[in-house]
Amino acid sequence: MMEISEDSLFQSVKEIIRQSREKVFRIANSTLLLTYWQIGKLIVEDEQQGKERAEYGKYTLKNLSQKLTLEFGKGFDENNLRNMRSFYQTFPICDALRHELSWTHYRLLFKIDNTQKINYYIDETIQNNWSSRDLKRQMNSLAYERVLKHKESTPENIHSVLKDPYIFEFLGIKADEQFSEKEIETAIIDHIQKFLLEFGTPAVSPKRRRRIKTNHRSEQNSF
Repeated sequence: MMEISEDSLFQSVKEIIRQSREKVFRIANSTLLLTYWQIGKLIVEDEQQGKERAEYGKYTLKNLSQKLTLEFGKGFDENNLRNMRSFYQTFPICDALRHELSWTHYRLLFKIDNTQKINYYIDETIQNNWSSRDLKRQMNSLAYERVLKHKESTPENIHSVLKDPYIFEFLGIKADEQFSEKEIETAIIDHIQKFLLEFGTPAVSPKRRRRIKTNHRSEQNSF
């Protein structure tokens, strides 16, 4: 039988302990989330009492907090009970909870009032293995808004481009002169053809046509 070195034995035992602790943490985290979700659900249902708007429930959060704290100790103060209520209200479908996230993650997420934004941060947290501190930093830096702005940005259309004074300079036109969009577009095409000829590139056949879109219409020009 092959002898196991002291260091190898240590590494093997350490790995077993590490895996066991991770398993215990996952089970504990899932149980905690489910418990808090169920408490939040009971609080909401008790407050609503079947009505559309929440009114006085059978027990106020203050009374409930006092009794739970007396029975189970810390962890059930009024603020945390309100968090549990918000948890259920934001994530009303229990099976949709992501157990890769901790309670600290969720406390950050249910403060967001935009579902798409919440889903973005959930996906990014899981994909990038963000800690709750990482998630908070990303939220504070408006990561979602920056991504959304990037997706919504589109190239300028020809109408806005033609307002650029550098375009007029490129065409040899004074910016204060009045030209129609069609005249400016024609000047652009002529300038490009001249540029190609100077570099020995055959000009594009006049028979080839290309539509240049503006805010008002599409003009058909040789190009």
